[in-house]
Amino acid sequence: MTTTARSSPLTDAELARYARHISLPQVGLEGQLRLKAAAVAIVGAGGLGSPAALYLAAAGIGRIGIIDFDRVDLSNLHRQVLHGTSDLDRPKIESARERLRDINPEIEIDAHGTSLSSANALDILRPYDIILDGSDNFATRYLVNDAAVLLGKPDVYGSIFRFEGQVSIFGLADGPCYRCLYPEPPPPGLIPSCAEGGVIGVLPGVIGMLQATEAVKLFLGIGEPLAGRLLLFDALQMSFRELRLRKSPDCALCGPNPTIRALIDYERFCGGPPAESDGDEITPAELAARLERGDSLRLIDVREVPEWRSGRIEGAEHIPLGTIVHDQSRLKSDEEIVLYCRSGSRSANALEALRAAGFSNLRSLAGGIDRWAREVGPPSRP
Repeated sequence: MTTTARSSPLTDAELARYARHISLPQVGLEGQLRLKAAAVAIVGAGGLGSPAALYLAAAGIGRIGIIDFDRVDLSNLHRQVLHGTSDLDRPKIESARERLRDINPEIEIDAHGTSLSSANALDILRPYDIILDGSDNFATRYLVNDAAVLLGKPDVYGSIFRFEGQVSIFGLADGPCYRCLYPEPPPPGLIPSCAEGGVIGVLPGVIGMLQATEAVKLFLGIGEPLAGRLLLFDALQMSFRELRLRKSPDCALCGPNPTIRALIDYERFCGGPPAESDGDEITPAELAARLERGDSLRLIDVREVPEWRSGRIEGAEHIPLGTIVHDQSRLKSDEEIVLYCRSGSRSANALEALRAAGFSNLRSLAGGIDRWAREVGPPSRP
């Protein structure tokens, strides 16, 4: 593929650094210069983004953009190998940039300390040749896919769950996009996140390195890319299998008659709350102001135990969604209740269940604790 920038000749240090690459007939000096001229955006500096970034930096990709708004938590360290114990509570982009510069000081690292959204995705991703999706939620996967197709860039996709992973390439001219495979997202809460369902620590290393491999192949123009193929990995069986994917003629994004021509509200599309709060929601700023005033309200975290232990809003109590939906004996009908989860989806479900049970003075935190972390401050540690 054609990269966006011209490369300068390799220095003596670079010739020594990449000697094993250059000795490969499929790479050579010309191929290494292509890698030096290449630019890749990595969405997320977590389980998938960590190994992908490490190997792309070591390979000599000339410009790497890291997009992440989160901070390093102790629960991250069993799989997010960009970060270490000394990085706890640091912004992930800071520890990622420091680690990548140590691996390869010859490359350029762009640190985007923000959450990717419909408002900023096209501007952030436009300068890069390839987008590598290391996200962990459906809303961001659809956002990355749609932005990649609208920008005409490949989306190197990866996902993980417990002991299984997937890899593919979406958005190539003659191949399918993510919406061809999943026209609609699953119902909210049907598929647990890694925080809820768990993940074996080595799994994202396998999937992230496969994503990095596909990106390098695309830049070099060698081998057979995973476009039109979904690679499935089962760590327990130590097996790979492959599914063939077809470009859907009815795809609303990449089909012959597209109806999606701009980015949308992906939280709402995936069954979560809208970008702006409605009457059932309270924004993080509004909640912070009320807590500061000492208003009488009951703040309930409906996430699972590992999520609760990783950080919570000061003053909250923990009643998981499965408990609060089936047992309201701990609640009083005359109290004002504010519910929250990671992104706002599960708390919205809890609100509907409590309303059906006769509770009326209810609010859900818009955007959940993720938005709270962006707009108010990091969660409190237990």
